[in-house]
Amino acid sequence: MTSHLLVQLVLNGLIVGALYGVVAMSFVLIYKASQVVNFAQGEFLLIGAWICWWLLTTYQLPFVVGMLVTFAFMLVFGIALQVVVLRPLIGEPIISVIMVTIGLSIFFQALCKWLFGVFAQPFPPIFATQSVSILGLEIQTVYLMSLGISVAMMAAFAWFFRFSRHGLAMRATAFDQQVAQSLGIPVRNVFAMAWAISAVVSSVAGIVVGIVNGVSSALSLYGIKVFPAVILGGLDSVVGAVIGGLVIGLLENIAQYVDGQYLHWGNLYEIVPFYVLVVILMIKPYGLFGTRDIERV
Repeated sequence: MTSHLLVQLVLNGLIVGALYGVVAMSFVLIYKASQVVNFAQGEFLLIGAWICWWLLTTYQLPFVVGMLVTFAFMLVFGIALQVVVLRPLIGEPIISVIMVTIGLSIFFQALCKWLFGVFAQPFPPIFATQSVSILGLEIQTVYLMSLGISVAMMAAFAWFFRFSRHGLAMRATAFDQQVAQSLGIPVRNVFAMAWAISAVVSSVAGIVVGIVNGVSSALSLYGIKVFPAVILGGLDSVVGAVIGGLVIGLLENIAQYVDGQYLHWGNLYEIVPFYVLVVILMIKPYGLFGTRDIERV
């Protein structure tokens, strides 16, 4: 392996990992607010990508306008989903809510196939140049856009949780829902806000992946692919989600190179993250940055 190739692999891994980190933050956001693991997270990517593709191809909107309209739709969609489907389940066992998210995942996949078909659809051309050369490295323009958006969203998350009123309310709700409610924080509104932000952030990843690979039901699998990053960093740690995403992105790219050059297994890059998931659960079940719960018995 030459140094040039190593730099290319690391750079590609960090770009993809940043995208994983953004989706992992969406997982963590919902879990921190409501203690629910959302197994329909991948469908948020799928719906966001299909809506943006439909706006661009049907109404010929500029890409930026189509993306902003998609964000507005996903914001309303996330709030409506929480209010109509999940709010009535407040107080029910967590396993019941998780089963509902699994049902939502199956329903949204079927709905998207019914509305848009089962075949992958390419996005219309977005950029004048498909790739740019930086220090001798060829990088796709959409990945640069993805990296810029991912970094901006990570910075926005950091500011939101540290300094904004709603972010502080969300942190208080994540720490103790009953105490937060006794202090006058509208816990139900916090839940709706968490789902809305999660839907919008996930749609960004869906649009980026859709531009590269086309839009199809395979996009929903990213919700499962990102799960090892969430477990690696810790289910309740936003910083851990970002670091876990970067680590998984790097491992995937390096595993793909090793498999192609030496092992020839054909799918090592797809299963490496789940090897990491198993190892982390065996060694550090709460993740690298997750909060360890201590219960008296």
